[in-house]
Amino acid sequence: MWRAVLIAFLFGCACGGNATDLAAEYIGVKYVLDPLGEAHAPDIDPLIRFDAFDCTTFVETVLADGDVQRLNKIRYADGVPNFTNRNHFIETDWLSNNSDIVQNVSNRYGKTATHTVTIDKKNWFRTVHNMDTDFSPETVALRYIPYKYAADIKVEKPVVVLFLRNNTKIRDKIGTDLAVRHMGFLLPNGTLRHASRRAGAVVDEDFTKYVQRMMEKQNNLGIMILEIKK
Repeated sequence: MWRAVLIAFLFGCACGGNATDLAAEYIGVKYVLDPLGEAHAPDIDPLIRFDAFDCTTFVETVLADGDVQRLNKIRYADGVPNFTNRNHFIETDWLSNNSDIVQNVSNRYGKTATHTVTIDKKNWFRTVHNMDTDFSPETVALRYIPYKYAADIKVEKPVVVLFLRNNTKIRDKIGTDLAVRHMGFLLPNGTLRHASRRAGAVVDEDFTKYVQRMMEKQNNLGIMILEIKK
């Protein structure tokens, strides 16, 4: 049932649905941090669920049309559930491995800047999970729209929007840089639809007001806009 409804609504598809109905049936579903896993140790959470999301799993589940096999391809480098090859980092793993699904088109929507981060997965695995791995550090330059140019952005079809920050203190806590602090969908009517920790659920918010609130917080940089490929 969930999958049929979602496919009917997704992206205002050929069935005539409105693009602003994207994943509307999930509004009100509770926010739970890290609700998905591999269904076995070290993360025994299920591969897919529809009763709880965090910001990333909400976006992933919608992009997957609610299909677990598609979801696995989005969440894992080779589509096979395994904790070490999960796309843990949006900045490197997720964006690169899902380039067939999404594309950074921030430069189409406003003046952009570049933020460079180094993702040290080996150190992160050791610091956070006490696991030894063979990953090498990866440095990536993320092109984004600074918040001062982002509030008035309008889109003609749903896009994925990433919210970036520059928090240099986080490396000491988790062993690596991070840039992406949040993600959701920006809809053509100016709505941000996302799984919100603050609200405790999947909610709709006015995108402009959300951006203005983010501008007031220290270390916040701006947004990346990702086109959803069909």
